[in-house]
Amino acid sequence: MTYLSLAEVEFIAREAHAAQTDKAGRPYTEHLQAVADGVRARGGSAEQIAAAWLHDSVEDDALSREWLDAAALPAPVKAMVLAVTKVKGEDTATYAHRILATPGALLVKESDLAHNADPGRLAVLDEATRIRLTEKYAEVRRLLGLPR
Repeated sequence: MTYLSLAEVEFIAREAHAAQTDKAGRPYTEHLQAVADGVRARGGSAEQIAAAWLHDSVEDDALSREWLDAAALPAPVKAMVLAVTKVKGEDTATYAHRILATPGALLVKESDLAHNADPGRLAVLDEATRIRLTEKYAEVRRLLGLPR
């Protein structure tokens, strides 16, 4: 089987999230780029970088679970994407356990958390949102055994 190249995965992710913005109103693709760059900077594999590009695609309904299942991607990429995809109603401990149990997913989530918790990104949010998200990200980091 011929798998999608990293450039193709990036293109698909950018197209899928093209109309989406983050909580600060910035293009969501900036977050995807930052997470992929963070995975690369942390020594991640091509599979982890591909998962970084797609890490929010199913959770945000930018791409369907059916698309992911049928996509020409290695099984580890699909597993990492699903590991970091929050399930509605799922508690944080279960979510963290799934990430830890999936090879390669921790690095993707670590990069995602690093960008989400970036002080510059958080500074533009209202105080209540900033506090809520800071606490949420700290709890996930704790459950994943990542330094603060």
